[in-house]
Amino acid sequence: MEDRWERGVAAHGFTDPAMGGGLTDDAARAVDDLVGVKLWENPCWFSFRLNYLALGFNIPVYSWTEKHHGLARPEFVVLYSIGLKGGIAARDICSSSGFPRNTISRAVQKLLDKGIILREVAPDDQRSFVLHLTQKGRKIFDDTLLPMVEREQVLLARLTQAERLMLSELLAKMVVDSKNWPTSIDPEE
Repeated sequence: MEDRWERGVAAHGFTDPAMGGGLTDDAARAVDDLVGVKLWENPCWFSFRLNYLALGFNIPVYSWTEKHHGLARPEFVVLYSIGLKGGIAARDICSSSGFPRNTISRAVQKLLDKGIILREVAPDDQRSFVLHLTQKGRKIFDDTLLPMVEREQVLLARLTQAERLMLSELLAKMVVDSKNWPTSIDPEE
Protein backbone atom coordinates (compact mmCIF):
# COMPACT_ATOMS: atom_id res chain seq x y z
CA MET A 1 0.00 0.00 0.00
CA GLU A 2 2.80 2.41 0.82
CA ASP A 3 4.26 1.95 -2.68
CA ARG A 4 0.98 3.06 -4.27
CA TRP A 5 0.88 6.18 -2.10
CA GLU A 6 4.48 6.99 -2.91
CA ARG A 7 3.83 6.48 -6.63
CA GLY A 8 0.80 8.77 -6.39
CA VAL A 9 2.83 11.49 -4.73
CA ALA A 10 5.61 11.19 -7.29
CA ALA A 11 3.39 10.82 -10.35
CA HIS A 12 0.95 13.58 -9.56
CA GLY A 13 3.06 16.04 -7.64
CA PHE A 14 0.99 16.12 -4.48
CA THR A 15 3.81 17.76 -2.60
CA ASP A 16 3.15 20.77 -4.84
CA PRO A 17 0.74 23.14 -3.04
CA ALA A 18 -0.98 23.80 -6.37
CA MET A 19 -2.07 20.17 -6.37
CA GLY A 20 -3.79 20.36 -3.01
CA GLY A 21 -0.90 19.90 -0.62
CA GLY A 22 1.15 16.92 0.41
CA LEU A 23 -0.10 13.42 1.08
CA THR A 24 0.50 12.53 4.70
CA ASP A 25 0.59 9.09 6.27
CA ASP A 26 -2.55 10.03 8.24
CA ALA A 27 -4.34 10.93 5.01
CA ALA A 28 -3.25 7.70 3.36
CA ARG A 29 -4.58 5.60 6.24
CA ALA A 30 -7.82 7.56 6.68
CA VAL A 31 -9.63 6.11 3.66
CA ASP A 32 -10.10 2.83 1.82
CA ASP A 33 -8.08 1.97 -1.25
CA LEU A 34 -10.38 3.26 -4.02
CA VAL A 35 -11.27 6.43 -2.17
CA GLY A 36 -7.55 6.97 -1.59
CA VAL A 37 -6.85 6.72 -5.30
CA LYS A 38 -9.65 9.19 -6.05
CA LEU A 39 -8.46 11.62 -3.37
CA TRP A 40 -4.70 11.44 -3.83
CA GLU A 41 -3.96 9.99 -7.27
CA ASN A 42 -6.53 11.85 -9.30
CA PRO A 43 -5.90 14.59 -11.88
CA CYS A 44 -9.30 16.03 -10.83
CA TRP A 45 -8.29 16.14 -7.15
CA PHE A 46 -10.16 19.35 -6.30
CA SER A 47 -13.56 18.24 -7.59
CA PHE A 48 -13.37 14.84 -5.96
CA ARG A 49 -12.20 16.20 -2.61
CA LEU A 50 -14.91 18.84 -2.63
CA ASN A 51 -17.59 16.25 -3.41
CA TYR A 52 -16.16 13.82 -0.85
CA LEU A 53 -16.35 16.50 1.85
CA ALA A 54 -19.85 17.54 0.77
CA LEU A 55 -21.00 13.94 1.21
CA GLY A 56 -19.60 14.06 4.75
CA PHE A 57 -22.09 16.85 5.39
CA ASN A 58 -25.04 15.92 3.18
CA ILE A 59 -25.48 12.24 4.04
CA PRO A 60 -25.68 12.73 7.84
CA VAL A 61 -27.76 15.93 7.60
CA TYR A 62 -30.32 14.62 5.11
CA SER A 63 -30.54 11.27 6.95
CA TRP A 64 -31.18 13.13 10.20
CA THR A 65 -33.87 15.39 8.73
CA GLU A 66 -35.63 12.42 7.16
CA LYS A 67 -35.50 10.43 10.41
CA HIS A 68 -36.60 13.28 12.69
CA HIS A 69 -38.95 15.24 10.43
CA GLY A 70 -39.95 12.83 7.65
CA LEU A 71 -38.57 15.10 4.95
CA ALA A 72 -36.77 13.72 1.91
CA ARG A 73 -33.77 15.65 0.64
CA PRO A 74 -35.62 17.74 -2.01
CA GLU A 75 -38.30 18.66 0.53
CA PHE A 76 -35.68 19.76 3.03
CA VAL A 77 -33.82 21.72 0.33
CA VAL A 78 -37.06 23.63 -0.34
CA LEU A 79 -37.76 24.18 3.37
CA TYR A 80 -34.19 25.30 4.09
CA SER A 81 -34.13 27.66 1.10
CA ILE A 82 -37.35 29.32 2.23
CA GLY A 83 -36.08 29.41 5.81
CA LEU A 84 -33.04 31.35 4.66
CA LYS A 85 -35.01 33.72 2.42
CA GLY A 86 -38.77 33.66 2.54
CA GLY A 87 -40.89 34.99 -0.28
CA ILE A 88 -38.97 33.21 -3.03
CA ALA A 89 -40.28 31.34 -6.05
CA ALA A 90 -39.73 27.65 -6.74
CA ARG A 91 -37.59 28.59 -9.77
CA ASP A 92 -35.18 30.35 -7.39
CA ILE A 93 -34.80 27.12 -5.42
CA CYS A 94 -34.14 25.20 -8.65
CA SER A 95 -31.41 27.57 -9.75
CA SER A 96 -29.71 27.64 -6.35
CA SER A 97 -29.91 23.89 -5.68
CA GLY A 98 -29.36 22.29 -9.06
CA PHE A 99 -32.49 20.16 -8.68
CA PRO A 100 -34.74 19.95 -11.74
CA ARG A 101 -38.05 21.81 -11.79
CA ASN A 102 -40.19 18.66 -11.54
CA THR A 103 -38.32 17.49 -8.40
CA ILE A 104 -38.73 20.86 -6.70
CA SER A 105 -42.36 21.08 -7.81
CA ARG A 106 -43.14 17.70 -6.20
CA ALA A 107 -41.29 18.73 -3.03
CA VAL A 108 -43.21 22.01 -2.86
CA GLN A 109 -46.51 20.17 -3.24
CA LYS A 110 -45.63 17.70 -0.47
CA LEU A 111 -44.66 20.55 1.87
CA LEU A 112 -47.89 22.40 1.03
CA ASP A 113 -49.88 19.23 1.78
CA LYS A 114 -48.07 18.80 5.12
CA GLY A 115 -48.75 22.43 6.12
CA ILE A 116 -45.03 23.23 6.30
CA ILE A 117 -45.03 25.97 3.67
CA LEU A 118 -47.64 28.21 2.08
CA ARG A 119 -47.84 29.67 -1.38
CA GLU A 120 -49.19 33.11 -2.21
CA VAL A 121 -49.38 35.34 -5.25
CA ALA A 122 -46.21 37.35 -5.72
CA PRO A 123 -46.81 40.98 -4.78
CA ASP A 124 -44.90 42.28 -7.81
CA ASP A 125 -46.21 39.78 -10.40
CA GLN A 126 -49.76 38.49 -10.15
CA ARG A 127 -48.87 35.58 -12.46
CA SER A 128 -46.22 34.14 -10.08
CA PHE A 129 -46.24 32.58 -6.65
CA VAL A 130 -43.87 32.95 -3.73
CA LEU A 131 -43.29 30.54 -0.88
CA HIS A 132 -43.17 31.12 2.87
CA LEU A 133 -42.74 28.90 5.91
CA THR A 134 -45.70 28.29 8.14
CA GLN A 135 -45.23 28.24 11.89
CA LYS A 136 -44.77 24.47 11.63
CA GLY A 137 -42.14 24.99 8.90
CA ARG A 138 -40.29 27.61 10.93
CA LYS A 139 -40.13 25.20 13.88
CA ILE A 140 -38.59 22.49 11.67
CA PHE A 141 -36.12 24.98 10.17
CA ASP A 142 -35.08 26.17 13.64
CA ASP A 143 -34.82 22.56 14.89
CA THR A 144 -32.52 21.55 12.02
CA LEU A 145 -30.20 24.54 12.11
CA LEU A 146 -28.13 23.57 15.16
CA PRO A 147 -27.34 20.00 14.00
CA MET A 148 -26.31 21.40 10.60
CA VAL A 149 -24.01 24.01 12.16
CA GLU A 150 -22.55 21.36 14.47
CA ARG A 151 -21.90 19.04 11.51
CA GLU A 152 -20.14 21.83 9.64
CA GLN A 153 -17.97 22.45 12.70
CA VAL A 154 -16.97 18.76 12.62
CA LEU A 155 -15.85 19.17 9.01
CA LEU A 156 -13.85 22.31 9.83
CA ALA A 157 -12.42 21.08 13.14
CA ARG A 158 -8.86 20.51 11.90
CA LEU A 159 -8.55 24.00 10.47
CA THR A 160 -7.33 26.97 12.45
CA GLN A 161 -9.38 30.15 12.42
CA ALA A 162 -6.98 31.66 9.87
CA GLU A 163 -7.28 28.58 7.65
CA ARG A 164 -11.08 28.74 7.86
CA LEU A 165 -11.01 32.37 6.78
CA MET A 166 -8.65 31.58 3.92
CA LEU A 167 -10.83 28.66 2.78
CA SER A 168 -13.92 30.88 2.91
CA GLU A 169 -12.22 33.58 0.87
CA LEU A 170 -10.91 31.13 -1.73
CA LEU A 171 -14.27 29.40 -2.15
CA ALA A 172 -16.04 32.78 -2.39
CA LYS A 173 -13.63 33.80 -5.15
CA MET A 174 -14.47 30.61 -7.06
CA VAL A 175 -18.22 31.07 -6.53
CA VAL A 176 -18.07 34.62 -7.89
CA ASP A 177 -16.14 33.39 -10.93
CA SER A 178 -18.57 30.49 -11.52
CA LYS A 179 -20.90 32.75 -13.52
CA ASN A 180 -18.15 32.80 -16.19
CA TRP A 181 -17.88 29.03 -16.47
CA PRO A 182 -19.25 27.33 -19.58
CA THR A 183 -22.48 25.46 -18.88
CA SER A 184 -21.33 22.44 -20.90
CA ILE A 185 -18.09 20.61 -21.47
CA ASP A 186 -19.22 19.68 -24.97
CA PRO A 187 -17.39 21.94 -27.49
CA GLU A 188 -20.36 21.64 -29.87
CA GLU A 189 -22.71 23.39 -27.43
